[in-house]
Amino acid sequence: MMACTTILVGKKASYDGSTMVARNEDSSSGQYNAKKLIAVASEGHPNVYHSVLAHLDIDLPENPLSYSLTPDAVAGQGVWGACGINSANVAMTATETITSNARVLAADPLVIYQESKGDKGSADYQEEMAGGISEEDMVSLVLPYIHSAREGVERLASLLEEYGTSEMNGIAFQDVNEIWWLETIGGHHWIAKRVPDDSYVVMPNQFGIDAFDLEDAFGSQKEHMCSKDLREFIEENHLNLSMNDQFDPRLAFGSRTDADQVYNTPRAWVMGRFFNPNTYKWEGAEADYTPQSFDIPWSFVPEHKITVQEIKEVLSNHYQGTPYDPYAARGDSKMRGAYRTIGINRNNFIGLTQIRPYMPESHRSLQWMAFGSNVFNAMIPLYTQVSQFPAYLSQTNAEVTTDSLYWSARMIAALADAHYYQTQAIIESYQAKMDHQALAIIKNFDQQLISADDKQKNEIRERANQEIVDQMIKETQSTLKQVLHIASNGMKNAYARSDN
Repeated sequence: MMACTTILVGKKASYDGSTMVARNEDSSSGQYNAKKLIAVASEGHPNVYHSVLAHLDIDLPENPLSYSLTPDAVAGQGVWGACGINSANVAMTATETITSNARVLAADPLVIYQESKGDKGSADYQEEMAGGISEEDMVSLVLPYIHSAREGVERLASLLEEYGTSEMNGIAFQDVNEIWWLETIGGHHWIAKRVPDDSYVVMPNQFGIDAFDLEDAFGSQKEHMCSKDLREFIEENHLNLSMNDQFDPRLAFGSRTDADQVYNTPRAWVMGRFFNPNTYKWEGAEADYTPQSFDIPWSFVPEHKITVQEIKEVLSNHYQGTPYDPYAARGDSKMRGAYRTIGINRNNFIGLTQIRPYMPESHRSLQWMAFGSNVFNAMIPLYTQVSQFPAYLSQTNAEVTTDSLYWSARMIAALADAHYYQTQAIIESYQAKMDHQALAIIKNFDQQLISADDKQKNEIRERANQEIVDQMIKETQSTLKQVLHIASNGMKNAYARSDN
């Protein structure tokens, strides 16, 4: 399982009418999973998918699409494809690990892989039992085979019902018109809700959906879908805890623990506070919501339209401007680091998928990427309909090297963190330069692509990506050099006198 933070932005809530989905993939505490960005061609797909962790084989449909993928860079535990966009301009991010409760898990247990026990042929022999699908598998099983966000929900739902899952997860599907969010319930059940066009959604490792229209889900399915037997499942297992007629899935299927109040709810609080500072009161005795509130809404209508840069900023948040900032130099030191930050040391990457309605289908989609701890990294946009991505992103492996953006970002973060205030201006300059330089390159190549013929377009998209990455290499190397100089001057064995 991965600890993550997700934000979903409907098309009427975004600055340019795009749908936008962004997620930090974070490793477990004390772990750091190297990631890469690759292009997967439509040709050469296997007929059967093998799940490494579940010991499960699943037949795959014919005619897969090409797609971008952000898998683990070091082989061993499966694909962990994380996020990508296919050639039909449909995106998927998987997964946001979420919570559940004992009532749900007793009624529909997770499908956990079981090794065989005993000697074959003996009376006490137990056969190996395959596990259910999980975060390792979902993008590879779904993204190459869907042509809309709704189709993504339907395909993943059918797999969950047939094979089950070994963990609780939230998954986003996105096309140019809409975003759907699916949450698993126990081993085989699920619900999905369409993100309102004028809203954004905050998801911090906690069961999120807080309102659900069962009549719509069992009727026209305009904005809600769910397992075919969800009504019976809720009733038979006494899961509905609402005191009125409004069904609250978060109460029924989620959790309300002390751990949530230091790990999850503070992240929802700070994201809502970021985009809606005036809509609600966020601090003080009369606050509408505090970092420990269990009723922070799943979705908000923002006070202004949301930009890509603001999404990056909020997914880098470490409670700056509050008493909880681990880097705070003033205020009550007792509360510093009290809550789990969004921008954390173990961010593997941020992937932001943007599908632009005003661009032709040939270059409608951008996948924005940053690697390592978000507090210290910079994010770049890339065209996804390509045969390959630049080596700086796609050739990452276990070797620590400045030839990889992932490892370069990790080095910058580890050095800058220990010298936060001395390096803050350098990091901010790095991030700002890449923001406007990369956007200028995209703007230029968007125009080239409009007038290009189909045979030229792949080469132009790849050339644009390489130009952006070349600029990223230059700025990343410069930033690393500057941060390394400051860190070297701050070493404990420094001595002012020299022989010069």
